[in-house]
Amino acid sequence: MNNPKSKASQSGSEARGDAVGQSSGSSPGFSRRNFLKGVATTAVSAMAAQTAAVAQELEKANAEKVLGPGAVPVTLNVNGTQLKLMLEPRVTLLDALRNYSSLTGSKEGCDRAACGACTVLMNGQPVYSCQKLAIEAQGQALTTIEGISANGDLSPLQKAFLKRDALQCGYCTPGFVMSATALLAQNPHPSVDEIKHACSGNLCRCGTHPHIVAAVQEAAGIESSNPTTFIEYASLADEP
Repeated sequence: MNNPKSKASQSGSEARGDAVGQSSGSSPGFSRRNFLKGVATTAVSAMAAQTAAVAQELEKANAEKVLGPGAVPVTLNVNGTQLKLMLEPRVTLLDALRNYSSLTGSKEGCDRAACGACTVLMNGQPVYSCQKLAIEAQGQALTTIEGISANGDLSPLQKAFLKRDALQCGYCTPGFVMSATALLAQNPHPSVDEIKHACSGNLCRCGTHPHIVAAVQEAAGIESSNPTTFIEYASLADEP
């Protein structure tokens, strides 16, 4: 015997199910799982496309132009003049100055960045020209020892070196002058410690460091605490 209450209850449940399905907008073949899969797939695809685009841009930015081994055009801005040369990419700035132009004031000492005889100024800062490729120095303002005097007139610092007898063999002198020139440009009245620190990358094998410090002080208008002393050896020989 059929139960009228059971049939009525079943009919009500089916009706409620249909109502819920219609209100949620569900359709055959559509589910929350499929929706989330679709969103994740789209996000991953977009991320992959962005990554590929970034990789392409980096590849373009990092693309290096191969130069050499033969000579290539190199233009150096030295002492306010454009110096156009044909150099192999391996040529150092020191070699370019000394052997490919007439600027021989910078000296080659150790060729290992240990003596400072090759010091030049790059954008006002002292650098070892033996450790800088000429091709890398393009577009920079370079100053050599020849560039700090005007029309053959020595700079105040160069005159102070002569007055204070701050050189013997003179081989290291250009490097010291360039380092001290950079110092005085930044600090017109340096202390003794600051002078020593500025010239610490330069080496004088003759041992004239005290006179060099005195020369820098002379150029800065500072009274030196270590004046040059001349010894009359002839008078010493007459002493008993």
